[in-house]
Amino acid sequence: MQETTFLESLLKEKADIDARIWQIRAEERAKTIEDIRTLMEQHGLTVRDLGGAKKTRKLGSVAAKYRDPASGATWSGRGRRPKWMHGIESDNFLIAA
Repeated sequence: MQETTFLESLLKEKADIDARIWQIRAEERAKTIEDIRTLMEQHGLTVRDLGGAKKTRKLGSVAAKYRDPASGATWSGRGRRPKWMHGIESDNFLIAA
């Protein structure tokens, strides 16, 4: 019975230490971010200057190519294949042009 109590006390101590570690990491991270922001302002730098925040190409919407006759749900043919199409030939769901 005493081993369980000892184990429980060790687990509690570990949880307390883990919580303290995360607290210190969060404080150090916040300080580092503030230091970086200060340096960036002093030198007139932006995130883009650092090679981040690159422009992303926005993809336009695509017309639906497939329709589920039971639910009316549609799919453009991009991305993951919908569950209602699994195991059935794609041509069976084609939307007439």
